[in-house]
Amino acid sequence: MLVLKTQNLDPVGFFDLPSTIVVILTKGDGINQWETLNGSCITAKILQIYRMAKKAITNPLEGDKSLRKNSSANDIAAFIKSAKTVNPAGAGRLIFALDATMSRQPTWDRAVTIQASMFDAVGKAGGLSVQLVYFRGLGECRASKWVMNAVALRDLMTGILCRGGQTQIGKILIHAKNETTKAPVAALVFIGDAMEENVDELCQKAGELALRNIRCFFFQEGHDALTEQAFREMARLSAGAYFRLGPNSASELAQLLGAIAVYAKGGLKALSSGKTHQNKLLLELLKK
Repeated sequence: MLVLKTQNLDPVGFFDLPSTIVVILTKGDGINQWETLNGSCITAKILQIYRMAKKAITNPLEGDKSLRKNSSANDIAAFIKSAKTVNPAGAGRLIFALDATMSRQPTWDRAVTIQASMFDAVGKAGGLSVQLVYFRGLGECRASKWVMNAVALRDLMTGILCRGGQTQIGKILIHAKNETTKAPVAALVFIGDAMEENVDELCQKAGELALRNIRCFFFQEGHDALTEQAFREMARLSAGAYFRLGPNSASELAQLLGAIAVYAKGGLKALSSGKTHQNKLLLELLKK
């Protein structure tokens, strides 16, 4: 039994944990997890984050070699520092949102690679505050804190597991709208493969984001015609753009997101001053 301080477990606020938890290490159904005394479960991803905290656990679960290696003091300090970095005045803000429902499971490993490369592109842009949001399961929709170092959020994103449930794109759009009451948000990037909601209501919400100067960029995985139509219309109404995720498009999409990051950081002026093909392509799409 262990008593853990969750600020060390979850410095970017991704898992909405209480300040202190008492846990029992358990092993069941082939899935490593912590079970709290009140019966709720904390996934193995938390265990991975805990290894990076200042009091890393040695050999917490017998036979799992991936959990035996402690992070170095430098690794821990770097992770905590990057995750706790706050948004300085004047930095652009970008929301990176994901559909993590079960329909994406067959191609999730490939998608995670593509999404990670897109996160890296945002990190390279610099001077940008990023928030990760995802939905899955029965009404689960979570948002991280705003951080300047996208690597911290990329590492959390790669540990998300798909769960069955319907899409919750409307919640993402409402969340983006609410965030503008705290500080301006320049762009919303959404990656998904389905749309199982009232498209008219979604389009209304997308239009409301346009009134708040938030451009929405929709990346579709797969070829569902209804989803494409909805994504394209929401992108149009928010003055954003639509793209398709392909099996061999990681590099191109990463560069496109890099261009979106440039826009989120400096607007159309910064985008027009860029010389890359992706900057020019995005500028043309936004001017249509």
